[in-house]
Amino acid sequence: MARNSVDKSVLEDNKIEDGFYLLKYHNEEDHEIEVSRNVDKSFLQLHFCIKNMAKLKFNGGHYALDLPENKSYLLYNPEQDLPLHLSMNPGSKVISLLIRIEKFHTFFTQEAGLIHFLSGENKSKKCYRDKELNPNEMMVLNQIFHYGLHSSLEKLYSRGKVYELISLYFHKSDNDGVQNCPFLEDEANVEKIQKAKQIIIESMTEPPSLTQLAHQINLPLQHLKDGFKHIYGETVFAYLLNYKMEYARKLLTTRKYNITEVSFEVGYSTPSHFIAAFKKKFGATPKRYMSSL
Repeated sequence: MARNSVDKSVLEDNKIEDGFYLLKYHNEEDHEIEVSRNVDKSFLQLHFCIKNMAKLKFNGGHYALDLPENKSYLLYNPEQDLPLHLSMNPGSKVISLLIRIEKFHTFFTQEAGLIHFLSGENKSKKCYRDKELNPNEMMVLNQIFHYGLHSSLEKLYSRGKVYELISLYFHKSDNDGVQNCPFLEDEANVEKIQKAKQIIIESMTEPPSLTQLAHQINLPLQHLKDGFKHIYGETVFAYLLNYKMEYARKLLTTRKYNITEVSFEVGYSTPSHFIAAFKKKFGATPKRYMSSL
C-alpha cells in the first residue's frame, strides 16, 4: 500500500477474509496528509469519516468528493479501477471497507431484491451512494477504531464489528435505527455528546467530573451518560480509560519514553497505578510489552 510514512498517523490495512479488507486511517499530524492504495474494479468500496474532514480524490486529483464527519460513500464501478486516494485533514479519522463484489453478493443472497444494485439488471452497473451516518453506525465505527484487545483477539473482534456495521448500513427502518434512543434523534444533542468526547480527550490528564462535563456541553447529566454510552458503546470514563491506555501503548511503542514518563503523560500520579491499569487492559505490564516489541 502506497502511503505517507508519518510517525503520528495510524494506517492499518487488515484482511478480514479473502476479498474483504478493513482500512483504518488516522491523521495525528498538524498538517494534511495523503494516503493511497491500489483498488481494482472488482471491489466495492465503503468509506466512513468518523472525525473531522477528508477528501476522496480521483483521476489524479482532478476530481474530489468531500468526506466530512458523520458521512459515508459507497462506490462501485465494474468498468474501471478506482484507486483509493485520501487527502486527510489534521485529526481526521476514516474507516474504509473494500469488498470484492462476489464476496459482497454472498452477504445478501436471500435479500438481493432489497438492495437495488444487487438485483437483476443492476448487477453489472456502477453504483454511487452518499449517506449520513446515524448514531448506531457511529457507535460501531468508533468501536472498530478504538478497540484495545489482545492481538490474538483483534481479528475476531474486527470481523464481528464489521459485519455488524454492514448490517446497520443496509438496514431499512422508519426511524433509521435510532428508535431505541429518542434523545439522539436531535442532531444538536448528538453534537454535544461528540463535544464531550473531545473535551475528555483533550483534558485526559485532568478530566472534568461528569457533572462538570454535563455543564460544559449544556446537557442534563443523565442525558450525557445515556447518550455517550449509546454512541460510543461505553461509559464516559471507560472510554477515557481505553483511550489513555491505547495512547500509552503508542508512546511505549516509540521507545522514546520510559514507563514513568508515559504514566505522567496519560495522567497517573504514580507509575504503579499506571502499570496496574495497563496490565489489566493488555494482559502484560508495560515493561513486558516493551520487551515483546
